[in-house]
Amino acid sequence: MREQGAALIPSFQRPTSRVAIRRAATYDEDLPALLYETLREFQLPVRGKTVLLKPNLVGFDPLGVMNTHPAVIAAARESFLRLGAKQVLIAMDRDTEGILESVRVGAYVSGLKSVFVDLNVDDVKRVPLKTRASRLRELYLPKTALGVDFLVSMPKLKTHHWAGVTLSLKNMFGIVPGGCYGWPKNVLHWAGIDRAILDINAAARPDFAIVDGIVGMEGNGPIQGTPKASKVLILGDDPVAVDATCCRLMGLVPERVKYLSRACSRVRSSGMLTPR
Repeated sequence: MREQGAALIPSFQRPTSRVAIRRAATYDEDLPALLYETLREFQLPVRGKTVLLKPNLVGFDPLGVMNTHPAVIAAARESFLRLGAKQVLIAMDRDTEGILESVRVGAYVSGLKSVFVDLNVDDVKRVPLKTRASRLRELYLPKTALGVDFLVSMPKLKTHHWAGVTLSLKNMFGIVPGGCYGWPKNVLHWAGIDRAILDINAAARPDFAIVDGIVGMEGNGPIQGTPKASKVLILGDDPVAVDATCCRLMGLVPERVKYLSRACSRVRSSGMLTPR
């Protein structure tokens, strides 16, 4: 069982934050081998455990520009199983069936419908917030996301018209159930997106991040932007460090992204935003 509602400061303090950048020119490359070899270097404690992948699946996307590409999702699932995970689930957001069809996830993991979990209709649990980054005092979160042993945020490398960027931390907005909060989850916006990001990640922090930057998005993201082929996958065991690294790859200063700046101020002594 994962710790819930913990303060952000201990959530993101680790002796050393590890981030890997791997080149991948297209989605036709051998992504399962690439991800497996990279994940193995991290020596993650997943053997015999249940892993939940949280990709960024935001809408109908036949061109594969706005959503985490199904090839990356399938490769990650295969890799964690090879590393000994007992079960690897894939979290879905709203319009599960339509998104699955448009991004062709089913073609990559055919016959495995049981691995998909729609968090919007999952049973929920009240999680009191200790971070108090926003004015929110509690969140109702899916029991599946809280109950797994290992949670992986799998965003697309994209800009965001309100948050600046949408990466591993912002991607966790997707675990907040629309069945409780509606769409577009205005209660989180009213609380302040930048601050709500910190509260959500303290309540259900990702243990690892895999960012799909093979083809990302710039400009008016996260939906109407311009495709950007960065040809990379970014992986790491610290979501703050991963997002900071992604910002630099995008030509952005991470300290100028409000939610990252606030996260950094809470872990200043650890140097999370300092290149290693």
